[in-house]
Amino acid sequence: MDSSGLDGRGLAELDARITGCRACPRLVAWREEVARTKRAAFAGQTYWGRPVPGFGPADASLLIVGLAPAAHGGNRTGRMFTGDRSGDVLYAALHDVGLASRRTSVSADDGLELYGVRVTSPVHCAPPANKPTPEERDMCRPWLVRELELLRPSLRAVVVLGAFGWQAALPAFAEAGWAVPRPRPVFAHGARVTLRREAAGADTAAADAFGSVELFGCFHVSQRNTFTGRLTPAMLRDVLRTAARAAGLTTRP
Repeated sequence: MDSSGLDGRGLAELDARITGCRACPRLVAWREEVARTKRAAFAGQTYWGRPVPGFGPADASLLIVGLAPAAHGGNRTGRMFTGDRSGDVLYAALHDVGLASRRTSVSADDGLELYGVRVTSPVHCAPPANKPTPEERDMCRPWLVRELELLRPSLRAVVVLGAFGWQAALPAFAEAGWAVPRPRPVFAHGARVTLRREAAGADTAAADAFGSVELFGCFHVSQRNTFTGRLTPAMLRDVLRTAARAAGLTTRP
């Protein structure tokens, strides 16, 4: 992916550019094959079948970072975490704490609104077996870097779902200008790391004023985690509430 030309055109322009990306042959072939063959339950629907952009307001103070769109979820609907079981869990929790207008997310035109929250992923195409390669992750990174840069004026907290997202997000934050501790923080559910903005010659207070971000780890909302109880709705709500407070957002108890 050629990130040249990704200047200050805003998130809407970035999202439009993402949806036209064809940089990873394996992912292009897979997402388009899934869109042609479909799942029987969705045989009458037209699949999106393209890269899935982020979803949420351009002035979000809280960002949620997943892994990649689901083959019959985001790859079908065209919206992150929409139309699959993982999305059912995530949006229900966001609604429960007061950060979403409804508990369900079934289609891109269902009227769902997020309040101060944006949802994205480090890989924008549905991968076979939900497993992008490291090369595909790295190819997609400039999109996440630019998204972080565009969100920088308002962004105060980030929830990363799962170890893959954590490993992909840290280099993106570094490229976008935040100072990532060395050695890099290890992913864990409930992990919290402060990333300060790097500013040449600035002291800590100046860097904080320049825009620090609180990074939170959370187990992914995959069926493997939610069906086994590794991640419960209460655990997810707790992380979201803590991150929302760090982002300056008001939540329901």
